[in-house]
Amino acid sequence: MNPLLAAVRGRLIVSCQAYPGEPMRDADTMCRVARSVSAGGAAGIRAQGLEDLRRIRAALDLPLIGLWKDGDGDVFITPTLEHALAVAGAGADIVALDGTARPRPDGRTLAQTVRAVRERTGRLVMADVSTYDEGVAAAGAGADLVGTTLAGYTPYSRGGPGPDLDLVARLSRDLPVPVIAEGRIHTPEQAAEAIRRGAHAVVVGTAITHPASITRWFAQAAAGAQRAGRSSGPSG
Repeated sequence: MNPLLAAVRGRLIVSCQAYPGEPMRDADTMCRVARSVSAGGAAGIRAQGLEDLRRIRAALDLPLIGLWKDGDGDVFITPTLEHALAVAGAGADIVALDGTARPRPDGRTLAQTVRAVRERTGRLVMADVSTYDEGVAAAGAGADLVGTTLAGYTPYSRGGPGPDLDLVARLSRDLPVPVIAEGRIHTPEQAAEAIRRGAHAVVVGTAITHPASITRWFAQAAAGAQRAGRSSGPSG
């Protein structure tokens, strides 16, 4: 097994990303977040944006999954070969890209993109998919890893409040390449269950590295409890 894949087997990878316009949308901040989760035991990092990747690569020696979110079309996760080559050049060990069946902006097929990345950079490629069929196709196209990253985030895939663990289990059972569980994994129990279902590793982002979302969860729970208390109080 590839040493990078062996290093993350059965372990946690943390996605260190912030959305545009947020206070934490800063490469230095994301690098500090990556260093923090490394101190907490993360076996690998997933990050987006060339400057973020460069800084994290310089700071840490953990396996680094890199991507570049760009554009406003359906395919925006490392959408073209040019993006993929730039991600590799910024220090990513594994290049993550959209692995769905949707057309890519540069007109290349997934297989053509994967092959070019492997030939020109020697990096591994992770295909982010949303369905079982896409996972099978991505493995057939030569992807070294398949992630459930986009499950529930395409119009035709099954969504829900939590991760699609059934998809994780089916792909882990049937694919000849490692499957990475990712997407809406919000608790340690869900992460552990993904591993039990066969995932090679699990990626957690929002629940660890996105304070706005975490705060919102707690704030909504507190407000809900307050409203419930009022409605069940003494009357008459």
